Amino acid sequence: MLPKVIIGVIFVGAIIFLGLGFLEHRDEILQNIKPKGNTPLQSLGAPSCPNPLILQTPVDLNLVTSILYPGQERGGEYKPHGGFRFDNAQNNNIEVRAPIDSELQDASRYIEQGEVQYLFEFAHPCGIRYRFDHLLILVPKFAEVVKSLPEPKEGDSRTTHVDPISVKQGEVIATAVGLKGNSNVFVDFGVYDMRGKDRFSQNPREGAICWFDLLPASDSAKVKSLPPADSVSGSQSDICK
Repeated sequence: MLPKVIIGVIFVGAIIFLGLGFLEHRDEILQNIKPKGNTPLQSLGAPSCPNPLILQTPVDLNLVTSILYPGQERGGEYKPHGGFRFDNAQNNNIEVRAPIDSELQDASRYIEQGEVQYLFEFAHPCGIRYRFDHLLILVPKFAEVVKSLPEPKEGDSRTTHVDPISVKQGEVIATAVGLKGNSNVFVDFGVYDMRGKDRFSQNPREGAICWFDLLPASDSAKVKSLPPADSVSGSQSDICK
């Protein structure tokens, strides 16, 4: 009977290990640090991404006038992220919501044209990351977080790692976006698939994906029907085909 007892203990132990795998490697998984070689995050106990992966549209598309395409040159630099413009808005009061359950991991506050702007990076434990930039007014939950960030400097948007804060899909992150002084109402939005990739890669193209088709079908169609916001690059993109 002893061999059966041993086998039973090993089997139960394996189940416990798999169940605790995510907790044991939580920080490594959520930071999307690539382990040795090309070992997938799932080997560390990370959950699989939702299939299909559908993101809640983070802004009210009825207010959007044009779309910034991910993966194009803008202002003389390559931009892996896209975004939304609100040229008919009477003010900067635009709500931004979390597109998926995730954690805030990195943040920045910096100055652009004399105004403080916020950049947030979130991660889902399966390896999907997303970021918002040009957040103007944060809800209290996140306004508290940015108090610990370095003092803002002109043009210095380097992020700082923060203690992770969970956010649920649809939760409001900010209530105003863009630059108030010149009535420039917009928000940047980028999505990155970091499964099996190095989170700390210096390549701006690393992991960036076209989020248009990740939105609900009706919203995806509407985004594609809106005019491109950049007057030079238009809808040209190396990731949105």
